[in-house]
Amino acid sequence: MTIEQLLAQAAAWFDSGEFKRVLARRVAIRSESQREDRDAELRHYLDHEIAPAMQALGFTLTAIENPVAPQRPFLLAARIEDAALPTLLCYGHGDVVFGDDENWRQGLNPWQLTEEGDRWYGRGSADNKGQHSVNIAALEQIYAARGRKLGFNCKFLFEMGEEISSPGLAQICRDHSELLRADIFIASDGPRFSAERPTLFLGSRGAVNVRLSIKARDRDYHSGNWGGLLTNPGTQLANAFATLVNQHGQLQVDALKPPPLTAEVRAILEDIAIQQSEDGPQIDPHWGQEGLTPTERLYGWNTLEMLSFITGNPARPMNAIPGSATAVCQLRFVVGTDWENIERHLQEHLAARGFNQVEIKLLRGSPATRLDPRNPLVDWALEAMREVSGKKPALLPNLGGSLPNDVFAHILDLPTLWVPHSYPACGQHAVDEHMLQSIAREGLLLMTRLLWDLGKKGDRLLASHRNFRQQEGTQ
Repeated sequence: MTIEQLLAQAAAWFDSGEFKRVLARRVAIRSESQREDRDAELRHYLDHEIAPAMQALGFTLTAIENPVAPQRPFLLAARIEDAALPTLLCYGHGDVVFGDDENWRQGLNPWQLTEEGDRWYGRGSADNKGQHSVNIAALEQIYAARGRKLGFNCKFLFEMGEEISSPGLAQICRDHSELLRADIFIASDGPRFSAERPTLFLGSRGAVNVRLSIKARDRDYHSGNWGGLLTNPGTQLANAFATLVNQHGQLQVDALKPPPLTAEVRAILEDIAIQQSEDGPQIDPHWGQEGLTPTERLYGWNTLEMLSFITGNPARPMNAIPGSATAVCQLRFVVGTDWENIERHLQEHLAARGFNQVEIKLLRGSPATRLDPRNPLVDWALEAMREVSGKKPALLPNLGGSLPNDVFAHILDLPTLWVPHSYPACGQHAVDEHMLQSIAREGLLLMTRLLWDLGKKGDRLLASHRNFRQQEGTQ
């Protein structure tokens, strides 16, 4: 069978409605990992949806209990055809955020796949059930075309806690590194750059949350009796944060800024222009780092955002000077940022400006990752995507958001390629979440071509990857 015949066969299968039926079944499972009363649903998704699909492809299943969150399990499906063949590691998460049932538009139900034009509405349709279902379907196409073989070894790791920051994922990757050993990582999550343009991204920005707080006294005091005599921690904290980020949204803490954009990253991002849509917010052109394009700010720079600020009683303000104030901030950052020392950097910056009273506590953080865009695997993936789609794919050095990519790139030491099957206005983490069936169909063809290539010339591809790493001194 030629690749052209295979792609035509995959398209016909999708057009038959079978993919939609599978996705509808999976969307119906209320696998909300943020709720404590959905434990049975989370296991049901793995046991009754994922397990049968992978067993039909000859995969062996290994249930991996979560050492950190026991009710958020993992499942590893593995098919080893020949130890000498390249091994692909794939990933997907079957958990979803809160359904938020009552706030969906009339006529829509988060647990029922509903078609309206090009849109398939349903919780998890875009994040991430629809995306890993596309990739499983691509494996099915290859398996059938090659006479019940893939032509490569494959391991597929599923987790049920990504929406609560993947507790236990890093530990199981460390504890089961041999079980998860592979040569290349390809997965799908997050959005494309735009609905029209297939996208490859090579990692993700990191994220670290910190709490800033000032406790001046144990209680509030009447503002008429004590105003002008007692410090106001709300006023102090607002002024303290203003030294971290100025009125134009520009980060002022030098120690938390990234290295300058390289000429190579700038060249990649020149091909990307942030597009605005009717479904999204309007970009503020004068907000963010001066001297950078909007694309460079999103994919190549760091931002410190105020997520919440509480002082006094916002719901019922009293005529009183509050005794305390607290804010939660988040730094989104690219590779090369000294984020692990963020507490010290913030403390030193604020102390130098007279804000010694601000207490700083790191809440959680995850590293930034980025596969070197010069890696030959990148050119291979882009060319395959271009040939299938007839479009120039968008290459992003990293996703603007964050993913648990560090466990695959750093702990398992794999080259990571992400091919998303969603788009920015999909409603991810919001009401009316949806997948575009046109993207799902194109995504199936893209993944089928990439996996076909892996079985046909995977040895040569991985040899070029290893040679590149040796030349760069990273192996």
